[in-house]
Amino acid sequence: MTDKPLWIPSPERVAATQVMDFMRQVNDRHGLSLTSYKDLHAWSVAHPGLFWDQVWDYCGVIGDKGGRRLIDGDRMPGAQFFPDASINFAENLLRKTGSGDAMVFRGEDKVSYRLTWDDVHALVSRAQQALKAAGVGKGDRVAAMLPNLPESVALMLAVTSIGAIWSSCSPDFGERGVLDRFGQIEPKVFLAVDGYWYNGKAIDLTDRLTHIAGQLPTAQKVIIVPYLKIADKVAAAVPRAVTLEAFLAPFTAKPVIYERVPFNHPVYILYSSGTTGVPKCIVHGGGGTLLQHLKEHRLQSDVREGDRVFYFTTLGWMMWNWLVSGIGAGATLILWDGSPFAPKPDVLFEYAQDEKITLFGTSAKYIDALKKADVHPAKTHDLSSVRVMTSTGSPLAAESFDYVYSDIKSDLHLASISGGTDIVSCFVLGDPTAPVYRGEIQAAGLGMAVDVWSDDGQHIEQEKGELVCTRPFTSMPVMFWNDPDGKKYRAAYFERFPNVWCHGDFAEWTKHGGLIIHGRSDATLNPGGVRIGTAEIYAQVEQIPEVLEAIAIGQDFDNDVRVVLFVRCKEGVTLDDNLRDTIKKKIRTGASPRHVPAKIIQIADIPRTKSGKITELAVRDVVHGRAVKNTEALANPEALKLYEGLAELRT
Repeated sequence: MTDKPLWIPSPERVAATQVMDFMRQVNDRHGLSLTSYKDLHAWSVAHPGLFWDQVWDYCGVIGDKGGRRLIDGDRMPGAQFFPDASINFAENLLRKTGSGDAMVFRGEDKVSYRLTWDDVHALVSRAQQALKAAGVGKGDRVAAMLPNLPESVALMLAVTSIGAIWSSCSPDFGERGVLDRFGQIEPKVFLAVDGYWYNGKAIDLTDRLTHIAGQLPTAQKVIIVPYLKIADKVAAAVPRAVTLEAFLAPFTAKPVIYERVPFNHPVYILYSSGTTGVPKCIVHGGGGTLLQHLKEHRLQSDVREGDRVFYFTTLGWMMWNWLVSGIGAGATLILWDGSPFAPKPDVLFEYAQDEKITLFGTSAKYIDALKKADVHPAKTHDLSSVRVMTSTGSPLAAESFDYVYSDIKSDLHLASISGGTDIVSCFVLGDPTAPVYRGEIQAAGLGMAVDVWSDDGQHIEQEKGELVCTRPFTSMPVMFWNDPDGKKYRAAYFERFPNVWCHGDFAEWTKHGGLIIHGRSDATLNPGGVRIGTAEIYAQVEQIPEVLEAIAIGQDFDNDVRVVLFVRCKEGVTLDDNLRDTIKKKIRTGASPRHVPAKIIQIADIPRTKSGKITELAVRDVVHGRAVKNTEALANPEALKLYEGLAELRT
């Protein structure tokens, strides 16, 4: 870490941010004299009802607040915001009309098109009518196995416009992975795609969808969305299936009708990663999700009317749900599906240049892969439109901050953000008024009473501990599906510290008031009883040119736990004693002697979830001879076999 910022927003830029405008309005309404983001954050967590009420008004939420009750209760779980209010989620997103771009799409270099705001309204209207005719109503579930298409967004808006509940995954999920999720929620309609492109290859989903549809008996209709232009063939083979074109054919576009529902009425069902068992079905309310996303887009990311917002994501990751809320801020969605390196490593920057993207969202792993691929967009592309770059999925290493500013763009608000599926948003993220320090997340989100606690529940600074949230916030799940007494919900977040959300991240406050995430606390290593975050090891190892990526676990050995590091090397590189010594020296000097692994082993592949996160717990289970309960949650489950019965781990 360093005391010298990598980037400082100009005074003019700070003064023009929406968060400063918001603060001025707070001061005017409440007779205050707040002067900084820090002041505003302190007020927002001290007065959560007043804060979220101000967000409602500032963002122009469409709906009825009902009575003046802003928050009912102060316990977690249990507290409810705006208990008397009614809104419609889709009505608040689909505000704009006209001939301007609402959504722009590219599927690698195979498919590209765009929809205007009027096109989207027409598509949502026809889909809404068709869903109603199919018997879908308030509270019914619609499950979607779709790529990141404009049609996917429009179908979500149609579903939520009638008060039904949307749940999605990406089309690369295997049969078991889809059924483990959608089988639990019993959808009335199943939306699927005919196939998809990945790394230049067309993937036909006919056989997979035939098996899935046959095991979703509650799905009275299966709708096949065209992408590979084989929808007719797929629909003919899949039980109860029709093409999207046939589904919509009887209906002509007219004004969309929005069904107002209670503030906490479910809008989304998302899923835990499922690597330790059947995924948990996490239900999010429409009002809380809407307010949180509007706040994060407008106040934390400074997204404005007419901006062009991009996030590299799939429908199996909560960042898709976050991305699509960008239209609620009046922004155009810039959508991509497929490999971020197809047909070439700089393809997304070409897209950013062509479409004048203003917010470029991605993952820490993508930024590291760019660096390793020796890509230098600052030299090759015009990225003058890009004001903000956000990164999530795993902690962004300090060296990746350096790379962004030296090789992507020097005048850029780089916001490392962290939250998750559990809250369909962020606990810690960007502050557009503040400097960016190397390796640090800038701030806790407004309205989020985030802290770092020791094992005995005490506030700590510049010391590693558990990331917690000590007061209720709007995007807490409203429940888990099939958890009638709330037992699973309470166990997931509130068993460690009663009435305090314990998120499961190993974190640390910095002296600048920012945060560092050191990895998941359930994957924390404990050699000799000292807690070590895996992200601290990766940050050092991944600087070594010969190493593409790594995964670290704790192995039970000789009545203790020892650190084992698996490394995937560049093609043609063999892990020898010299490279091992280089790795150990880098970790010893860059982290500490405690971080140096007892064993360093070369491995051909590293297992990861569908959203690209490496799975330390699954590898740890395999190394210890335990069964991994749900390999369907993994993008490459075959990689787990590489870790079975390794001779190097017996001594």
